[in-house]
Amino acid sequence: MPDLITLTIPKEASGERLDKWLSLQATLGLTRSAVQSCIKEQKVLVDGNPVNKNYRVDVGKTVTIEMPEPIPLEIVPENIPIDIIYEDDDLLVVNKPKGMVVHPAPGNYTGTLVHALLYHCGDRLSGINGVIRPGIVHRIDKLTSGLLMVAKNDAAHIGLSAQIEAHTFTREYHAVCIGHMKDQSGTINTPIGRHPVDRKKMAVTYKNSKPAITHYEVLEEYKGYSYLKLRLETGRTHQIRVHLSSIGHPILGDDVYGKPFKGIDGQCLHAARLGFIHPTSHEYMEFTSTLPDYFEEVLRKISLR
Repeated sequence: MPDLITLTIPKEASGERLDKWLSLQATLGLTRSAVQSCIKEQKVLVDGNPVNKNYRVDVGKTVTIEMPEPIPLEIVPENIPIDIIYEDDDLLVVNKPKGMVVHPAPGNYTGTLVHALLYHCGDRLSGINGVIRPGIVHRIDKLTSGLLMVAKNDAAHIGLSAQIEAHTFTREYHAVCIGHMKDQSGTINTPIGRHPVDRKKMAVTYKNSKPAITHYEVLEEYKGYSYLKLRLETGRTHQIRVHLSSIGHPILGDDVYGKPFKGIDGQCLHAARLGFIHPTSHEYMEFTSTLPDYFEEVLRKISLR
């Protein structure tokens, strides 16, 4: 039996092109061209009837899509240098460079951290997250640099994931944001969920969301900018970027939740500290990563303004 998914058009999407709206639904994971192919093959029905790709949706209409068969993905290990801060039989701590994608995804099927890990570790990675994300306990964005945890076996993966769920994982970030914070330190405690219109983005919302808590401290102020230290109590997708943008201080260079900045590609955000209890020895371990060159250069530029 084909995999059928049924969606109801929300009020905010009324009048939008069907192919565009479907391509933004994270639950489908389909590109716009893939959606158009499904529409052409009459695998997309609106209230039980086939439509064309130019069809504009109406609120309350029911859309049923017959999902295409997934294409098997074979991940071939790649000899890509990675900066390993720590390694033992259970785990690795990796210092990910800005610009590297953590695991394969549409548009990034090669050159990811997973490809590099498979070359370095072979089959010594946990399998809990499947073939696409072996060993990956948590992620950081492509354009965020810094420390990342990798599990070599399922027992380590389970133990580390439990600490994340219990909010006992230490995750400290450094960032440069636009403007000056009202207070020198504080906490942003607002829930985060999928953006109601742009499904590729996250947003502060009280509908279909999860609690999100970010603690911040101002390390330095410059003309028009602030250099911050942030600690995550929870780990929602894009949490720091969404939280800072929601209070009017988007991260410098964030062209999704703020504005691009000439001279850097993407947000000025670095995962600087990572701490956890080792799943086997039960000892607390903590690692730090110095600011990368791009971050230091940003601080130099804004200090001269």
